[in-house]
Amino acid sequence: MSKTNNKKSQIPIYIHIVLIAIIVGVLAFSGIKLWRWNQGTAKTEGVTGESYEIEVLDQIFLLSEDKKAGHETDDTETILFLGNDALTYDTSETGVAGQVQSKLENSNCLNAGFPASTVALKNATYSDDYALDAFSFYNVAKCIYDEDFDQLLEKATLFEDSMYDKSAELLEELDFNTVDTLVIFYNAQDYLNLRVGMNPDNDSDPVTFSGALNAGIKLIQEKYPFIRIVCMSFPMCYAYDSSGQLVSGDRYDFGNGKLTTYLQFMIDVSGATGVSFVDNYYGTIDEDNSSTWLLDNIHVNAECNEYMADHFVRVIYTDYGN
Repeated sequence: MSKTNNKKSQIPIYIHIVLIAIIVGVLAFSGIKLWRWNQGTAKTEGVTGESYEIEVLDQIFLLSEDKKAGHETDDTETILFLGNDALTYDTSETGVAGQVQSKLENSNCLNAGFPASTVALKNATYSDDYALDAFSFYNVAKCIYDEDFDQLLEKATLFEDSMYDKSAELLEELDFNTVDTLVIFYNAQDYLNLRVGMNPDNDSDPVTFSGALNAGIKLIQEKYPFIRIVCMSFPMCYAYDSSGQLVSGDRYDFGNGKLTTYLQFMIDVSGATGVSFVDNYYGTIDEDNSSTWLLDNIHVNAECNEYMADHFVRVIYTDYGN
């Protein structure tokens, strides 16, 4: 009787084979997905933000009612853009600010970009030997906080590009009480210029990317708590290594991390300070489509600007297009 029961309870060998095959298949699928994520080679065609191939890392925060109290609203959504070449390389209607203006009804988009500037300072103490530091995000935020734009106006005279003068004058003349949304949009200059990513002993160190971003955001939040702040990430770009070889920012580390390291710093700072983050990294440019959307190794074309502007409007203004 016991032998009969053992025969009946024995599981056929093909069941074991099927189970093993399923487990191997699941592990292989997960490994491929993880590899594709790390490579950053997702396609842009048909991207909706809901694709299982692409996980767009947007994170959205709304201002609390107490922070908005006392802010006089009108029928116009005034959006101030702070940044660098991401805004200034194309200041026409095909640039990001111009595209947002055309897509969002009753909006007034103000472009206060400073070419070639970075989020972080190069030098802890300012020197005219590197005048671009005056236009870093941290120093621009400090000028906004102090309501003193003399440094921007003065140092703008050191550059031939009139955009420095125009942006400095715009900020000086702007009534910040009319601003509804402030967008921080820099391309990968911090990565390309070897700015340190972070200081573990000082999360507001202005000579680091994360510290300058954190400190600058907090200054603006303290001064104008009713302004909604949005960080827009840079898209992928290329760079040259020490041997002159063209390398992908997605893969190459100059010593302070890959471009994705800086992306993570922006995500972390956005979350810690409660500001919205719009992801332009995943779902836009990758190594497969870069020749279509990049004008050179860094700057994007009008088509990419339109995509990023549309993404921004749809994420931040959720009733757009409905």
